[in-house]
Amino acid sequence: MTRNNLFLVTAVFGLLFTSCDDDNHFSPSTKNLTINVAGLEDLGSDYVYEGWIIVDGAPVSTGTFSDISLGQNFSVDAEELDAATRFVLSIEPAGETGTAAATPSDTKLVVGDFSGSSATVSVGTVGDFTTDTPAGKFFLRSPTDESADNNGNDESGIWFGTPGTPPTAAFTLPTLEAGWKYEGWVVVDGQGPLSTGTFTAFDVADDNAGSATSFSGIENAGPPIPGEDFFSNTPTGFSFPLDIRGRTIVISVEPSPDNSPTPFLLKPLLGAAGNETAPATYDLTFNGASFPSGTVNR
Repeated sequence: MTRNNLFLVTAVFGLLFTSCDDDNHFSPSTKNLTINVAGLEDLGSDYVYEGWIIVDGAPVSTGTFSDISLGQNFSVDAEELDAATRFVLSIEPAGETGTAAATPSDTKLVVGDFSGSSATVSVGTVGDFTTDTPAGKFFLRSPTDESADNNGNDESGIWFGTPGTPPTAAFTLPTLEAGWKYEGWVVVDGQGPLSTGTFTAFDVADDNAGSATSFSGIENAGPPIPGEDFFSNTPTGFSFPLDIRGRTIVISVEPSPDNSPTPFLLKPLLGAAGNETAPATYDLTFNGASFPSGTVNR
């Protein structure tokens, strides 16, 4: 091989290596997004979780999932992911495609701002549970019971507030964002939870008002606070009148709409009913352990 040919071969190889090295500096078209959020629960067949990144103020879907194990991975446009300032996880009807043109539902579960390559996410789009310590009170009384013994079955009714004429609200809870409602529950061991109804305001009757029928058969919506008397319309597997004494009481935060007969994973308040009926009251205390949280890495 002549010196000129050797020079030519060396130059070609040098150009190839230089081109390969330059290629390594180009960003790939997509990057990996990993979602690690603990505390999620199975949504059933009707709903899925969907991730969103906020890019220039607009939401971009990162994909849907129903597997709640940690480490959900998604391939996302690299330029958009690098420009994202926030991550949002919402609950969506199953069957949606998760296209970039879509927008998240009102039912946004966790949110967090990106700092560098990660975002710490928590329940921030449901309601502000950090300003005041959530709390509440309830009492046992059956105002819809118009039987001859004049409310002799107070252990079968639960109302969230303090007794009086009329009873008054006693919740320290934030106003919920759109897409969410509170719901009260009485847990019957070995049988399951029974809903007292959903509500968004604390000083008016809940959405279940009027469902309790007294022994005399007269419909009565009850007092202007959330609650329920368990006399009739007995669900399969339960026995009414229900004795609420000694049972666990739960206030949950539910997606709206919601088709589940059990409490959602967000259960900000827990309590236990004692043996005394009104005027005795019982406390509901904060259960922050039920709130999902985690990190999202890009």
